Order: sequence, then C-alpha cells, then structure tokens
Amino acid sequence: MQLLKVIARVLEYPTDELQASKDALIAAVLEDNRLPRQNKEQLLRCIDLVCDGDLLDMQENYVGTFDKGRATSLLLFEHVHGESRDRGQAMVDLMEQYRANGLEIDAKELPDYLPLFLEYLSTRPWEEIRNWLEDIHHILGLLGERLYQRESLYHVLMDSLLVLSGREANRQELAQIVASEERDDTPEALDKVWEEEMVKFVDDQGSSCSTGGVVGQRRRELEQTQTIHLSDQLMTDATPRQAGGA
Repeated sequence: MQLLKVIARVLEYPTDELQASKDALIAAVLEDNRLPRQNKEQLLRCIDLVCDGDLLDMQENYVGTFDKGRATSLLLFEHVHGESRDRGQAMVDLMEQYRANGLEIDAKELPDYLPLFLEYLSTRPWEEIRNWLEDIHHILGLLGERLYQRESLYHVLMDSLLVLSGREANRQELAQIVASEERDDTPEALDKVWEEEMVKFVDDQGSSCSTGGVVGQRRRELEQTQTIHLSDQLMTDATPRQAGGA
C-alpha cells in the first residue's frame, strides 16, 4: 500500500532525498482510493511544507517535535510500556512478526519505530493493515492531538492513519487529556530528566548511566532517525484536520 510508504517517508528525519521525492510522494497520494478527499488535501499540504521548506529548518523542527520528551515519541511501545521490561518483550514479539513475514531489519533499528512499522504494514494485505492500525488507534489519536496542540504540521499524518484504521476519535476527550498533561519538552522538563540521569550512576543491569535511562535512550534515538527501508526502491514503483468523527 503506497500511501503507508508515503506517510512513513514523511515521518522520517528530513533529507535531500526526501525532498527530491516530492513528485513521487504526491503521485502516490493522488492515486490512493481509501483516504477521503479532505485528508488527502491535508496530507498533500504537509508534503509541500516538508519538501519545499528550508532543509535545515525542517530538520530542526523535526528534532524539536519528535526527539525531545516522550509525549511525541515515534517509538510505539514507549507510549504503552515506558521503560518497563514489558516493552522489551513486546519488541521481541514484533521482531518475530517481521521475520515471519520475511523482513530483517538492521541491528540499530528499533522494531516499534513508527515509520518502520508502517513500511512493514505497506507490504501486508489490507485487512491485516487495518487490524494493526486499529490496535494502535489510541496511540495515533493521542499523538495526533499532541501534535495538533503544538501546532505541528505532522498531526495530519496521524489523522490519516486514524481514518485508515476505521476507528473514530473522540476529539473532545483527547483534547482534554492532552490539555491536562504536563509538557515534557520544555527546557525545564529536559533539565529535570538530565539531573535525574546524572544521579543514576548504574541502571538495573549494572551498566553505566550514559547508555541507560531516558537521556541515553534519547541520544540513541537521535542516531536512529533514518530508517532502513524495506527496499531501495521505496518510491520508484509509485507512479502516476480531520479524522473520522472529528
């Protein structure tokens, strides 16, 4: 499903390659027959902004949006399990799902990274795609609302995924939940996390704090912003704000 590949690409760290693929991305959106017209228009606008904007500005905006704090993390299981041991098992299970369907990912990639997950889904039958998206619709809804309240252009990507999931989002309820949350991407919040990490000299496995916990995890995630695609021809075969209930 080419549309999922488009969303995956736009959710990645902006690069020259991404901006150069604008025409192929637009063509794939226009050819899609599942997304309503309004969502298509919003998605096309998002592609325009990402591909036509100054690359350095887009990269700075991306890091500020997705790599500061947990609330807008693109690591799915972080929103469900945090740093608990359950997250590790969930990633193992997802990795096995990938392998069972012929996907081997690079060792540096985390299997719950949303762009990678979407690329995997793009190779699956429609019913399976919809079931998976339905399973994570609550994460997509919260991500979309958080991005919307932060005036981020990326919120339309989550809205599109929600539409494809077939689940309606209660926008009023989501807005109330997000409005009540304490922002975790402010300088004060980030300083607090850093201070907590500084006193955590040894993590649960006895390793250095420089590789464990939130700060170490954030550094690793910044190094993992570009996914290993399922194919070098991700878009070569692509030719000529409101989800349901909004």
